Amino acid sequence: MKRQHYVCGLDAAVDIINGKWKVLILWELSLQHRRFGELKRQVVGVSEKVLSQHLREMEEDGLVHRETYDEVPPRVVYSLTALGISLTEALTPLSRWAEENVMGIQHTTNGVA
Repeated sequence: MKRQHYVCGLDAAVDIINGKWKVLILWELSLQHRRFGELKRQVVGVSEKVLSQHLREMEEDGLVHRETYDEVPPRVVYSLTALGISLTEALTPLSRWAEENVMGIQHTTNGVA
């Protein structure tokens, strides 16, 4: 359940994308629409349970659209909503910053300042 009051916009954004996996799911869906199995393969290390839970939460938050096709077997495709696309666009500069500073980040996380 999302909080009702936020200190700032960044506080709200972090609440929406909490955890490691949601950002990676957003990234994969920004590249193309994906079925569950495709997402499971592309987001290496995520469990089916966590992936399913995060997709549900992201759908409730209005970031992800779940399209179910009336076929046998049923086919479900996930894509980003306009809100999800705008969030991904907002995260792009952060990704660029991390790529440019990865060496410094690695040194810091290994106890070398």
